[in-house]
Amino acid sequence: MILPKIRDPRFITLRRGGTLTDADHRLLALWAAACAEHVLPLFESVQPSDPRPRGAIEQIRAWTRGEIRMMQARAAGGGAMAAARVLTGAARHAAYAAGQAGVVAHVAAHELGAAAYAIKAARAAAPAGEGERAGRRECHWQRQQLPDEIRELVLDDQRLRNGICWSVFDC
Repeated sequence: MILPKIRDPRFITLRRGGTLTDADHRLLALWAAACAEHVLPLFESVQPSDPRPRGAIEQIRAWTRGEIRMMQARAAGGGAMAAARVLTGAARHAAYAAGQAGVVAHVAAHELGAAAYAIKAARAAAPAGEGERAGRRECHWQRQQLPDEIRELVLDDQRLRNGICWSVFDC
């Protein structure tokens, strides 16, 4: 579970009654895509012929450019999550990160799911005893990728949802 029971209006677009601008929604999607792509090799090394996670990342980026509709990005995200379900470990988490990134077009709050699963993937791929350190490195890398326009929003979201995101944002 990575979404709160009560939706945060900061992650609901203005046209749906929230406070999120379209520009910031696109930035959240791009950041989620970057987080997922950073660990994507962990999936592709196990399933090199499965294009679904990479496709979800490509589709969310296309959505940010206005090239596809939300439903197409969402469907691609679902495909990446289907690819994850049959796997274990780092590959599974990396595919889930891509899936979560893909569905940010539908629900902006999934941005944190992409980041959290990417951290879980980095932890799972690390040598024995190095998982926590690898997770902190991934968390720091992700924070360095945050655009200034959404930085405080995402950091506050990490603080608020850290407990339901496996406490991966303690970095």
